[in-house]
Amino acid sequence: MIRKINPALWTGRTDHVENRSSFRYHQVIEIMDIDEIAPAPEACAIIGFECEEGVQRNKGRLGAAQAPNALRGEISKLPWKFPANKRIIDIGNIACLGNELEEAQQQLGFAVEKLLSKKTVPIIFGGGHETAYGHYLGVRNYIGKDASLGIINIDAHFDLRSYEEQISSGTMFKQILDHDPNSRYFVAGIQRFGNTQELFDRADELGVLYEYEENIHHGNFVNLQTALTAFIEDHDYVLLTLCSDVLNAAFAPGVSAPSPFGLEPSLVRSIIQLVAAHPKTVSFDISEVNPMLDENNRTVKLGAYLANEAIAAFLGRYRT
Repeated sequence: MIRKINPALWTGRTDHVENRSSFRYHQVIEIMDIDEIAPAPEACAIIGFECEEGVQRNKGRLGAAQAPNALRGEISKLPWKFPANKRIIDIGNIACLGNELEEAQQQLGFAVEKLLSKKTVPIIFGGGHETAYGHYLGVRNYIGKDASLGIINIDAHFDLRSYEEQISSGTMFKQILDHDPNSRYFVAGIQRFGNTQELFDRADELGVLYEYEENIHHGNFVNLQTALTAFIEDHDYVLLTLCSDVLNAAFAPGVSAPSPFGLEPSLVRSIIQLVAAHPKTVSFDISEVNPMLDENNRTVKLGAYLANEAIAAFLGRYRT
């Protein structure tokens, strides 16, 4: 079940009550039930996934379940740069009850599928990175089993661990690739010493495309841009997922697994802008922001800014 959020989460400075050029997110957000949304091809809809059961199973540090509302609190303050025909909707949160991770992922999948059927772009605020599997379920159900799906993950880790004993925040993409022959997987930001050799071997066996963190820098971004564009063009649809532990820990200390050699925020922003602006990309999630581990709200604020970049890129396709 999707729970409506408290409208008080959407608050911030008000420079003008009528002049749209002065508006911020909190002045344009539409809080509604998912069934109330009419087909809205020029809208993005935020859905929160209050879940960290996958992180707990993966023996990670807890706190990411608090991220959806924390991210709302920060993005609500940002300027809204679009005219009245561009919409931002909030349909509420899905919560994982107890240890019922699989059920929560199914519920997220149903919501994502329904939003896509309404021609509305899902913007998912996780939660642990197990968010990505529910995200995938919704996209796959919407596009059908025969369409080719490209999954782009901005991440320091492959998340290709075995799920024979239990699924977790580290198993999603192996789950997908083992059972979906029409999905392929590209990871940008892989840490050479953040993954075991077994995981590198498994990635190669499964045909995963990846780019090392150390090879992604401003002077070399064009190579990643070329690779990502080719990957997108090879598929009918694309989903984009961001695991916040890909970011350099100096900028993002509030994650379950901080990366001292992670990517700079400006590079992650460039990847999001590139992928989300492409017409084949249908959805976005941000995961692993952990307010409990944050310092002065830095990671939450950065996460909100990066989510805003995705929203701006999606809505920018429809500029009038």
